[in-house]
Amino acid sequence: MDFEHYPDSDFRYLSRADVVEAARGLDIVATVAEALTLHSAGQSVLPEEAYLGWTTPQGDAARLLAMPGALTRPGRPPVVGMKTINASIGNPGRGIPRSQGFTLLLDPETARPLALMEAAYISAMRTAAVTALGVRHLAVAEPRGLALLGCGPLARAHIALLLPAVPTLRRIALYDVAPERAKSLAEHIASLPGADSIETVIAEGPREAVRDAELVVPVTTVTEGYIEPDWLRPGALVCHVSLDDLTEAAVLAAGTVIVDDWSLVRDDPRRLLGRMHRAGTLLGPDGTPREGVTARPGARPVDGTLGDVLAGRHPGRRDQDETVISNPFGMSILDVAVADRIHARAEAAGLGARLTL
Repeated sequence: MDFEHYPDSDFRYLSRADVVEAARGLDIVATVAEALTLHSAGQSVLPEEAYLGWTTPQGDAARLLAMPGALTRPGRPPVVGMKTINASIGNPGRGIPRSQGFTLLLDPETARPLALMEAAYISAMRTAAVTALGVRHLAVAEPRGLALLGCGPLARAHIALLLPAVPTLRRIALYDVAPERAKSLAEHIASLPGADSIETVIAEGPREAVRDAELVVPVTTVTEGYIEPDWLRPGALVCHVSLDDLTEAAVLAAGTVIVDDWSLVRDDPRRLLGRMHRAGTLLGPDGTPREGVTARPGARPVDGTLGDVLAGRHPGRRDQDETVISNPFGMSILDVAVADRIHARAEAAGLGARLTL
């Protein structure tokens, strides 16, 4: 077969600056809410992610994630794509972000590349959008305190979305194992419009940070839980973004546990909820243990998904004093949905570059 006789095909490439510009004014929270609702209604395809981990020559943990996904929308073409996001724990010490990668969109008819764009900004903002939706639907009525554990780029993305989304906020407690990061984030918050009504404090430890907060958002790189149930005030919502900060006891003591996708949590052997399911202490939403595993005394089920809450199929918070955990494993369809909107806006504005395969 002579491939030289086939016509060239091109695609749009968007750098981080292009992505940020195209996202300006985009309602990312609404875009993510639509994708979650479609997923809850069965209008998505979400294969298992591919994971590759290794140790760098300097001894740091590193990994590559490849996550395809598609959304099927009534009356509109499907959105098909893949997110690849790669990370090395040692990167912040090198003065570069821990994570980076690409988001790829495909033409749903020809399966040819349609757009390739920087992934880290989309990943951070859609993650913060899931937290904002969790606050909207699972938090107490007027949360006044926010605790951020970890003060890197993902914490900044949360500040960007939560400050306008939660106008009742009056206090933000920050903690980071690197105090200079907490100080930098505090200075950033102070520079934002409207932040003069918010007290920002740097906590000496994570327990001090969370004890008075109705909203607790861990965005760390830990792999061993440390947040105990008695650290949390009654009615707290824990948006468990980094997935390993809670102890098993905190999960078992929660009044409601919400996930984004049970199959991803169930099949994952590395994160807390997946490990609990394998140990028989966490049951599926139908109350059943993992196949071949016996439920242990005191085991609790996952209560439902955030998409079910958005669609009104699950009530979410049942009591103002219960602890609620939102455990967003992270779904490629959310990145693909946001990338689709950004690509459309980039096409309209002529952003990025046209590259030829």
